[in-house]
Parts: sequence; C-alpha cells; structure tokens
Amino acid sequence: MASTTVTLGDFEFAGMEVPESIPFGGRQALVVHKLIGGDRVIDAMGPDDDPLEWKGWFRGATAMARALYLDTQRKLGKPLTLTWSELRYLVVISSFSADFRRPYEIPYRISCEVVEDQTAPVNVLAPSSIDDVMDDDMGTANGLGGLIGDSTLSSLLGGLDTAIRGVSSFANASTAVINGVLAPISAVQGRVTALIAGSGNSIQNIGTLGGVLPGTPIGLSSSALTTQVISFNSLPNLYSLQNVVGRMGANLGSVSGSARPVTMSGGNLMDVAASAYGDASSWTGIAKANGLTDPVLTGTQTVAIPLRPDTAGGVLGG
Repeated sequence: MASTTVTLGDFEFAGMEVPESIPFGGRQALVVHKLIGGDRVIDAMGPDDDPLEWKGWFRGATAMARALYLDTQRKLGKPLTLTWSELRYLVVISSFSADFRRPYEIPYRISCEVVEDQTAPVNVLAPSSIDDVMDDDMGTANGLGGLIGDSTLSSLLGGLDTAIRGVSSFANASTAVINGVLAPISAVQGRVTALIAGSGNSIQNIGTLGGVLPGTPIGLSSSALTTQVISFNSLPNLYSLQNVVGRMGANLGSVSGSARPVTMSGGNLMDVAASAYGDASSWTGIAKANGLTDPVLTGTQTVAIPLRPDTAGGVLGG
C-alpha cells in the first residue's frame, strides 16, 4: 500500500507510517432460532463491522509529535473520517499504542471502531467495458468536484468530461485520442495536488480548545477559522478524487496501443472473440477495429485484437 493515501481526520500517513495492509469487512449480526425438528429461523439484524486495525512506523524529526497527536485523538474519542483507496469510514480510535525506541523511531499500532461505513455500496457486479468504467469514474469525479467547490477544479473537470464524451470507443481509440484525454486528466491531478497542499497548510494553523495542535494563536479571525473548517472537510473528498482520477489515467494507459495483431488463414471472428474474451458475441468489437462487417474470414488476413471487448452498437450493418 506504499502508493495508497491513508488519512484519519486531518492526519495523512506518510512513508513508513502507511501500513502494508488494512483488513476490512465484518459479520452480519444474526439471531438464530432453533426449532423442534431441526428447523431454523434466522433473523438478520444488520452489519457488524470488524475494527479497522493496522501498524506502521513514525520516523524522523517529527516522529514523537505525530505519535502524540494520534494519541491525543484517541483521548478525545471523537469520530474521525478514515479513507484509503475507495473506502471511507467514520471511526473512533479505540486504541493507540506507540513503542518508544528513539525520539526519531517509534513503531505504532492503532485500532478504530467503525461508527458508519460510508463507502459507496456495490450492488451489481458485471463485466464493464472501458467506456463504462470511464463514464462511471467521470460521474464520480464530477460529484466529488461539486462537493469540493473549487471553481478552477470544476472547470478542469468540465474539460475532462468533454474530452471523454468525445471518444466513441476507448477500446479502439488511437494513441493520439488517448493522449487527448490523458492531458486533461493530468491537469485535474495537478489542481487536486495543489488543493491538498493548500488545505494541509490551512489545517496546520487551526486552533482548538485545550491546545490540541500546538504553536497556534489563541485568537483566530472568523474568516480564517471558516477557511480552516472548509479545508478540513474538503481533504477526504480531495483524496477520493485523487484516487479516482489516478485510476482513470491507469485505465487509459492499459488500452493505449492495446490492439495486438494476429495473422489468420480463414476462420471466424466469433471463435476469435470467444478465445480472447470468453464471449463470442464480442466479435463486433474486433470487426469494428478492422473495418469488417462479416464474422467469416477468407484467405490470409492480419486481424487487430483489441485488449478489451467492445460490444457497443451491436451487430454491424452491411
């Protein structure tokens, strides 16, 4: 998980602090009524999430301060937003333990009880084309952009949305077309990175009762406090957007120049599709990639096989 961003409230784990893994899931709370004759009636009471637990290392000049900050959050017992990848939870730190070895080297363990699972549910699992995946991610990105409320970011997302809608089929798109979408993705990523950095700087100046964050003026103007609260609330959405846009770029990278040539002497595109994708009906995507309308091949031909199936548009007309 070295490349995964993990945040807990306004705390972003970095370097060796990022755990190798964070197990998630849990149980369904069940009440089992055992009846005469061996029959059972089972009442499902709802999800019972396991604690979210992981470990890591604080290292460097700020190791002690960062460990003490997380321990303060444990003592406060307030709900915090925990995010990584596409997962999002509202949690309370139930235990935090740090093993002091040196001021600059402190291994830690943390356990969080789940107050609410805020991860978007997945109710349908079906094979998706690269076009569907890009459209879904774009919808998610637009939604997060609306929550963040930055006009520059919204404008860049609008440009990215327009670029994606201008591609009829990513599976068969040329490298130039793919690059035309990667450019606005890069622009969005740059703006998100800048906003994360700016939000982090604002939060570092926040003042709280009891001096939870040291080195802060006691008196803050209402406008400065408002900026800090907005930054605090925006960080989880910014990190989620960073992950979504990063995945979009990775998916486009996987299809760029993806068609592989196969030389055939006769044959049938349905058989080729069944072998390549496990779905004979996807032969139309291969046909479109090669300017063909008939699944039956004659003579010796070199056929380009797209990396991903493309069934958009159904059977081709003559």
